[in-house]
Amino acid sequence: MKIYINIFLIQLLTFSFVLQTQAETEFDYYLNDFFNKRSEATQILKEIELEIKNGSRKNYCSRQREAAKIGLNANDSLIKAYKINGTNPPLKTIESNKNKWISIRENC
Repeated sequence: MKIYINIFLIQLLTFSFVLQTQAETEFDYYLNDFFNKRSEATQILKEIELEIKNGSRKNYCSRQREAAKIGLNANDSLIKAYKINGTNPPLKTIESNKNKWISIRENC
């Protein structure tokens, strides 16, 4: 009986995973990519800030450049999401964010 229940649960999980994968549109993909990358880049910068406050400056420049690269990629994903959705992106805001990420990358 346990074996049948386990097999049923595995099939149920597999089936629900397949449905979730197929439900994601290209727009959803790029929007999720934007949020994930922005979150990752911000987290790296927060970690660097904490380490600097604690007196450590180990590898902060390379990590800062990595965060900026991820942030710039996030902006690109957001622009793609807007294009797929057929709407005009807020170019001033996106350009401002892009300039901030470039500044973070180059001022290390």
